Amino acid sequence: MFVLRLILAAIVVLMPNQAQLAFDTGIQGLNIVNLAMAIAIVAICLTRGGNEPMPRTGVLTPPLLALFATLAIGFAIAANEHPANLRAYAIGLKEAVFYPLFYFVFRRCRLDLAGTRQLMILTMAVAAVAGVQAIRQGLDYGLGGFRESHRAAGPFGDDYRMANFAGAYYAMYLPVFVALALFLREQRIWRAAAMAGAGIMVFAIMVTYSRQSYLIGLVCIALLLARRNVMLALLVGISMWSMVDRLPESVTERVVETRQADAIGEPKLDVSTSSRFDIWRGALRMWEDHPLGVGLGRFPEEIGEYATAYRSYDAHNFYVRLLAECGPPALLALGWLLWRLARLALLVRRAGNGDEARGLGVGFAVCALAMAMTNLYGSRFLEGTVMGGFWILCGLMDRYAALQTQVEPARQPQAAELAALTANGGPRFPLTARIFPGRTPGARHGRSRKA
Repeated sequence: MFVLRLILAAIVVLMPNQAQLAFDTGIQGLNIVNLAMAIAIVAICLTRGGNEPMPRTGVLTPPLLALFATLAIGFAIAANEHPANLRAYAIGLKEAVFYPLFYFVFRRCRLDLAGTRQLMILTMAVAAVAGVQAIRQGLDYGLGGFRESHRAAGPFGDDYRMANFAGAYYAMYLPVFVALALFLREQRIWRAAAMAGAGIMVFAIMVTYSRQSYLIGLVCIALLLARRNVMLALLVGISMWSMVDRLPESVTERVVETRQADAIGEPKLDVSTSSRFDIWRGALRMWEDHPLGVGLGRFPEEIGEYATAYRSYDAHNFYVRLLAECGPPALLALGWLLWRLARLALLVRRAGNGDEARGLGVGFAVCALAMAMTNLYGSRFLEGTVMGGFWILCGLMDRYAALQTQVEPARQPQAAELAALTANGGPRFPLTARIFPGRTPGARHGRSRKA
């Protein structure tokens, strides 16, 4: 069991740090993460014991399988349309399907409740360390003024080109830290750690200069504060508004440049923002010409026919891209998956009566919302370095809910046994009616009938 825990922990640490590894298998499409998953599956199969069996079908299993099927159909369409790129399309399909498989691996990882908690803590710790890496880069660049090349990317890359991916990653984990800081009222050490993690995520998002991540972070914090206490949300909102002028100049400059003025002073969007609307309009025309989609991975190849200024561009919106490449069935499968993520968060919330389950459930619900929002302004869903940790967290949450549900009924027989003892002892021992008022037959206001 120790070896299995070590392997699973190594995968958690490896996931956001793939870009920092120089190891290469020499086989196209096969990397160290693929090998790590294979080793983990073998270790799980060879490990006996643990709190198994889990329910055969996970909460996310049906929609994930449906999404895999639609992606496979999209691959078949792409292979039929352009057979010369069959190998590239096959690798794209493998990457699209591979990382969600971590949900199944960690859901059936055979660890007990304590081991599952430890992996969840490690997942959050890895996110915090990745945030510290981004903060160090941002401080090295300086916060005096915004420059595109001085955007922090953390462990996701060596330059600013991966800054938006880093911002999306930090925005997804921020709600979990904030929720734990809000709901872990009695566990002061863990609450302090969650507050520190939330601060790291906020600072890391700032130095990525990802405007989408700014918006997502603010929305998530507002939702969590409102869920905890409306008055607290209002007070924090007012405080944040009053501190806008104290933000680093580079941050305010990055936000302000979204809206610019043309030659005659009329407001307009910057080029980066306005270009997305042109690409989306072209994508909708692409879908009109190909109702079943142009094929998985073919959007950059085709968008130049519908938006000539943006040849080889990404859709900058995963939902638009999925519709254009794989058609409405894939979009419906993705919507089903998002719905099941909300259901999984509810199961975690209801798995226990303590602050831990409440904080994890609420935090994971907003985390899933943040993941959905990151794909509105970019295509992050198929990016393994960003989404790999999310699928691991999904598997651990599903396992946590199932194991916690097994623990709660185990406590109920003890309560029932105590109730039976007091009920039977009431007539013979009248004082038990005073010790356990209302639990003895005929007890009224702490007194039994005989008393």
